[in-house]
Amino acid sequence: MIRKVLVANRGEIAVRIMRSCREMDITSVAVYSEADRNSLHVRYATEAFFIGPSPSHESYLDMDKIISVAREAKADAIHPGYGFLSENAEFARRVNEAGIIFIGPSPDAITKMGDKITARKIMLEAGVNVVPGTNKNLNADEELYRVAREIGYPLMIKASAGGGGKGMRLVWKEEELAGSYQMAKSEAATAFGNNSVYIEKYIESPHHIEFQILADKHGNIIHLCERECSVQRRHQKVVEETPSPHITPQLRKEMGEQAIAAAKSVNYEGAGTVEFLVDNEHNFYFLEMNTRLQVEHPITERVTGIDLVKKQIEIADGKPLEIQQDQIRQFGHAIECRIYAEDPENNFRPSPGLIRHITEPLGLGVRTDGYVFEGYEIPIYYDPLISKLIVWAFTREEAIQRMKRALFEYKITGVKTPIPFLKRIMDTPDFVNGTYNTHFIQENEKYLLTNERCNKKCEDLAVFVAYLDYTEKTGNKIHLNGSDKKESAWKIYAKQNSIIRL
Repeated sequence: MIRKVLVANRGEIAVRIMRSCREMDITSVAVYSEADRNSLHVRYATEAFFIGPSPSHESYLDMDKIISVAREAKADAIHPGYGFLSENAEFARRVNEAGIIFIGPSPDAITKMGDKITARKIMLEAGVNVVPGTNKNLNADEELYRVAREIGYPLMIKASAGGGGKGMRLVWKEEELAGSYQMAKSEAATAFGNNSVYIEKYIESPHHIEFQILADKHGNIIHLCERECSVQRRHQKVVEETPSPHITPQLRKEMGEQAIAAAKSVNYEGAGTVEFLVDNEHNFYFLEMNTRLQVEHPITERVTGIDLVKKQIEIADGKPLEIQQDQIRQFGHAIECRIYAEDPENNFRPSPGLIRHITEPLGLGVRTDGYVFEGYEIPIYYDPLISKLIVWAFTREEAIQRMKRALFEYKITGVKTPIPFLKRIMDTPDFVNGTYNTHFIQENEKYLLTNERCNKKCEDLAVFVAYLDYTEKTGNKIHLNGSDKKESAWKIYAKQNSIIRL
């Protein structure tokens, strides 16, 4: 039995995995870099081991160090979380060769689904709908132009080893083809060490829908329904929800069957996600398969009641799935917002720094998966995700209102966050009506960013007023323009700022 798990990750996902381990009475082992000495996952784990300098390639991406620590700690298994080494087939293979259980699919499945060209071929053989396109690496010669004309414009050039929007270019006309092709190959080589690219027909106004699947070692595969992931910025998800307002019961059934067929085609084991593009006429096409736990997995947990991390561990331990497809039910509605340390006023640039104050939302139907605390400094070396805010309610309308309330309660100072931006999303008619697609942010950008400066000024004023209230309650003297009179902070501020009426 798995009794000790090393979590080869950091931040909120490491803490989230360790929480399930604790509930299963499994010892958790943390690894940490120099920048993460004081991180919450280090404090939460039963044991913690230092693995190197702050840059990820010298710590969290160092396979030898992580496997060495797992041996030293006598860990039965390694959970990779998401990102870093989670979809690295070589890492999964080396973990298995070391006599340690890799909590995830086989190296073969990771390899097949990790290469988009190979995955397209396998899906076609399995009878899964695939976006029209090419099934091999293309060279910059006459074949590139010939194939592009056959597929038709607009089209997408994609990195075969890609993900997260990297190595991807949208081409509207033939004059843009050569330049976009070279940029996609260059970016793919830098990001993935593989410059292979392929072409797909561009699906205009698509919905990005993904299906969560679970597969055990005994041939049992089920899906846990869909997640709507169409609120995206630069192909990065911002808000997710389930059920999707775009999906009908019949479409859910058809897409779920194809998601299961996709998993069967590579003898998949563990938790995975099959992603589709769905057009306005409800035609759907396989996009890719993520062979790991998704960032947005909590909303699926909330509407199904199934702990996906526990299921990953049980499957890796050889246990069969105890739940059948006809037993899966979506109960209520869940929404997730991603909270980053980033500046919406500055093109969403990362905003690492010291967390000076944080108040997380509470109350019925609210869950926060985070890892920061007051006094914690968000490092510059990693993804700037602070937390994931998840809400649940009986209806979609109530879930939106609950998310608005939770975002109102969420206070973070010291770093910039997109909380005001997320509030605006919840108020945008296209989102409220459930009529949005992957162009949502682009089409509503002016509305979404209209009041960012006003919101920032209001937040600054709120912080200052809170300080004044604090000094009044504690009886401390405050000094404004040389005054040291011990009188009401409100009165002093009102006298010296006549433009504000309190």
